[in-house]
Amino acid sequence: MKRPATTSLRRTLLLGILLPVFAFVLINTVVLYRQALAAADTAYDRTLLATAKSLGEQLQVSGKGESASVQSTLLYSALEAFEADNRSRLFYRVSGFDGEMVSGFEDLPPWRGDIPAKNIYAALVNFYDDEYRGVPVRMAVLLQPVAGVEGLGMATIQVAETLELRQTLARQILIDTLWRQAVLVIVIVLVVVFVVQRATKPVRAVSHALGARSENDLSPLPTDGAPRELRPLLDATNQHMQRLAHLLDHQKRFVRDTSHQLRTPLAVLKTQVQSARRGDVEPMQALEEIGHTVDRATELANQMLALAKVEQLRQEKSTPVVDWSDVLRAVALDLSALIADRSLDFSLDARAAPVQAHEWALRELSRNLLHNAIKNTPVASRLAVSLITDGQTAALTVSDDGPGISPALRERLFQPFATDHSRGPSLSGSGLGLAICREIVNSLNGSIDLDNRVQHGQVRGLDATVRLPLSLIPTET
Repeated sequence: MKRPATTSLRRTLLLGILLPVFAFVLINTVVLYRQALAAADTAYDRTLLATAKSLGEQLQVSGKGESASVQSTLLYSALEAFEADNRSRLFYRVSGFDGEMVSGFEDLPPWRGDIPAKNIYAALVNFYDDEYRGVPVRMAVLLQPVAGVEGLGMATIQVAETLELRQTLARQILIDTLWRQAVLVIVIVLVVVFVVQRATKPVRAVSHALGARSENDLSPLPTDGAPRELRPLLDATNQHMQRLAHLLDHQKRFVRDTSHQLRTPLAVLKTQVQSARRGDVEPMQALEEIGHTVDRATELANQMLALAKVEQLRQEKSTPVVDWSDVLRAVALDLSALIADRSLDFSLDARAAPVQAHEWALRELSRNLLHNAIKNTPVASRLAVSLITDGQTAALTVSDDGPGISPALRERLFQPFATDHSRGPSLSGSGLGLAICREIVNSLNGSIDLDNRVQHGQVRGLDATVRLPLSLIPTET
């Protein structure tokens, strides 16, 4: 199978930061280069305009009226003062009032444009790019008024300059811009890489710490000194590891207790079978003893599976809402044969009590409490069960007329495989019933209490009370 592509946090941060920076630097470089070229063009255009004005100052008018014409005595050598260096050349053409050639280069393309309406120069001038003798040139056209004693008119002066000097300056500007931007990019890359490496160092430290752990090490990760953004992840990881540690401990304890508790009934069963084979006891008596041992082993196995199922339900996120009173009535009906067998004066007062719990958990909780009470209540005595609510909690109270329990045993009875033989021989169970009850109650955020009912200084029975929070969600139908 093809492994899915993995993303790197460092790569994501570097690309997310550097790519926009590179794009910005590239755009900024282009903008700066164009601005520099525009500034260079403006400077050289001023030189062209100065050249054209200088040519205009050398013009004069000869003749009168319609025969007036522009005359020029300017020599080309006079343009050498306006040439910046020998890398570029200047060409000019002076046209008269009617466009006739006055002086300069006759093959210089004549001007056919218009003077711009808005101009930054205090002159009637137009700049444009053209080609002369197969070479690109920058052209300046100046409309120069020429006045004399004999007449007045507007001469057209064209000055063209080759682009070698401008191109050299453009390349120099580009090189200067690029190396400065390159230095800026290198500095940004170094800073970003350093910052990203430093920012992701705690993540790598956590990854290294987890990778170096043994498979059974579920201790919490240290959060001291961790960045604020990383703490929620560390807290969630620690909580998850805590749940895993609790689950692992529960599984280990379950396996240990199961192997220990099942060993005794299996050994007894093996002994009973061997005794029956040898004929030490009557067949019917042997079968009865074997059946009794199998019943105890079956009850023990069912209760241990119930204890494991409670832990499984604890891990589930969604829990339905069930009316506890319906479950309680169904359990009482199931145990009615045991109640009748002991001739108990049984009463049940159950009001509607919606709680957020699995029906199996409520049934197991109610059955264990009632079953223990039935076994510990003397024959033909009273057993009362009530389920009431106070708006926030639902309280189930099972009251028997048994001998009660001593304060020292009250807490120990909630531990697995703990029994109180002082309450009589009827308590010959596995000792898991109350442990299951407490696990169920804890998983439902409730409480369970065992209190002796005292009248006139004497114990008259035991009250087992379970309180669970009521649910505001409607019960399932």
